[in-house]
Amino acid sequence: MPIVDVQLVVPGTEGVTSGLAQAVADALGHLLASPPGRTWVRASTLPAANYAENGARLAPDDLPVFVTLLLAAPPEGEARVTQAARITTVVALAVGRDQSNVHIEYAAPGTGRMTFGGVLVQ
Repeated sequence: MPIVDVQLVVPGTEGVTSGLAQAVADALGHLLASPPGRTWVRASTLPAANYAENGARLAPDDLPVFVTLLLAAPPEGEARVTQAARITTVVALAVGRDQSNVHIEYAAPGTGRMTFGGVLVQ
């Protein structure tokens, strides 16, 4: 059930590159060992004019990519550290950004709070 939101901060108002969402979905589906059709990716952009970091002006090469990851039961401890590193690598390659600019947020576990077609994930 992985649901992944990828938001790229971009210099102008350009949109997501064609095929990007599919490339990320395929790579993360493989990484997370989910069956076909079970890793869902939503990709979007945020113009750099709508993003800021305190006390800093970012060069285009330093613009971040934010990844929100919703899993039924996210790993904990060292398993999460390892998974986050692998996801960072996969996303960085797919979007053409440096790994240091990919930031992952783990959403609360989806078990007991997500439904698919009206069926609660348990």
